[in-house]
Amino acid sequence: MKKTAMLLVLLLAGCVGIPDGVKPVENFALERYLGQWYEIARLDHSFERGLSRVTAQYSLLDGGGVRVVNRGYSAREKAWKQAEGRAFLVDRPDLGYLKVSFFGPFYGSYVVFDLDHEGYEHALVCGPDRSYLWILARQPRMDRPLRDRLIAKAAALGFDTGKLILVDHGPSCDQPW
Repeated sequence: MKKTAMLLVLLLAGCVGIPDGVKPVENFALERYLGQWYEIARLDHSFERGLSRVTAQYSLLDGGGVRVVNRGYSAREKAWKQAEGRAFLVDRPDLGYLKVSFFGPFYGSYVVFDLDHEGYEHALVCGPDRSYLWILARQPRMDRPLRDRLIAKAAALGFDTGKLILVDHGPSCDQPW
């Protein structure tokens, strides 16, 4: 039993780690990061598989932390899918390093490692390892040179950017919340 508990602690601790060589942005202002973000590109995972028009909405929770609402459209099911979670800053309030949970006590890393510090208009985010990667923007479209720069940065850090999925936001990008 003691071995199982220790293994569980090590496993969970690994889920809020940061991939080698990836550095969370400094001078991070959580208040400015709040609001709606559009997913421009992502690496595939079962929890988002087949979804288009994916957005993330971040807002403050009473008592601390951040409410996270991820939403996307499943064309196959002709229905919107939504997941709600909570996130908390990990080390310092000025570091783009959070832990997020959609499943009770289990947390995963949310590492902002590139950010438009001036306008908070785009971000490059990863999870605890290189299999999680998202390019986010405040608008549903991103200029190709900027997207290419973010992809190149991720590739230089060892992410498999050849497997990125460009997210379709459709002809009409308005989504009801």
